[in-house]
Amino acid sequence: MSVDLDAYVAEHGEQWRRLEELCRRRRLDAAEVDELVALYQRTATQLSALRSRSPDPALVSQLSQLVLRARARLTGRPRPSWAAVTRFLVADFPGAVYRAWPWWCGVATGFSLLSFFLIWFVANNPDTAAAFVGEDAAADLVQSGFAGYYTEFSAPTFAFHLWTHNAWLAAQCLASGVLVVPVFYLLWQNALNIGVTGGVMVSYGRADVFFGLITPHGLLELTGVFVAAGLGLRVAWAWISPPPELTRGQAVARAGRSAILVAVGLVGVFALSALVEAFVTPAPVPVPLRVAVGAAVWIAFLAYVFVLGRRATHPAPAPPPPTLVDHEVVAPTRRAGGQ
Repeated sequence: MSVDLDAYVAEHGEQWRRLEELCRRRRLDAAEVDELVALYQRTATQLSALRSRSPDPALVSQLSQLVLRARARLTGRPRPSWAAVTRFLVADFPGAVYRAWPWWCGVATGFSLLSFFLIWFVANNPDTAAAFVGEDAAADLVQSGFAGYYTEFSAPTFAFHLWTHNAWLAAQCLASGVLVVPVFYLLWQNALNIGVTGGVMVSYGRADVFFGLITPHGLLELTGVFVAAGLGLRVAWAWISPPPELTRGQAVARAGRSAILVAVGLVGVFALSALVEAFVTPAPVPVPLRVAVGAAVWIAFLAYVFVLGRRATHPAPAPPPPTLVDHEVVAPTRRAGGQ
């Protein structure tokens, strides 16, 4: 059965215009909210009738948009919540990093031992250093190449490059964690780079230059990499040995959600480390001052993780409810001389 569009619009058009007017208003009182609900329900029913009986796509589209606007007005539109951002910064992110601390602390220990071993080995075996970089390249690295790396570009450009590079490295560690091998390969590549470069600098008697330049930013930057690698390996372990109360898929999904949460937070960590590397590391100030600034930032991050993370993971117990104290009921005393 078809619908007479002109008659239908004439009959219900006033209601549609009223519904559109209510949708545009910023504030509604209680009576207007009730009216909006009633008009929304009627218009939705009328739209359903038109879709089944009317071939006019323009009117159907117009009413569809009106119904969607009314529904959005009734259900509310999601708005950015500063409370959610605050909760992420003070609880979600530090809590996720804190819960995984055995993993990333283990990665940090293994990486540091391997890097220092490579530095010692290359420094004490000059032939090895020459085999890795060549004698001419080693001499250039010691004379100007290593220090010049930090001043080759303008500080803002250098900071942006470092930020994107480190964030991409962390994303690779997190995304490939379930495969295990890629994480160890990425860590090995970075340890080898540090070991060979540091070994060459030490072998030429420039250990002070190497550690003076790499320490200010390296503390926080490498910690971010360790966190990403640790979370990636944690995802792999959830697949290899899931908890008894979870299936393998559930365990991987839970670890993966935690890894994604940490990945978002690490974007800010690497932005901070990039600023330190671009502005503090090459700054023309005494080395102890540069190292002190980098160490202060690093210690602040660790305190942030372990203090707020522990608080989020182990919240303080709620105070016990007040106990009821039995009171002796004392009969009222009779006043002297009266009732």
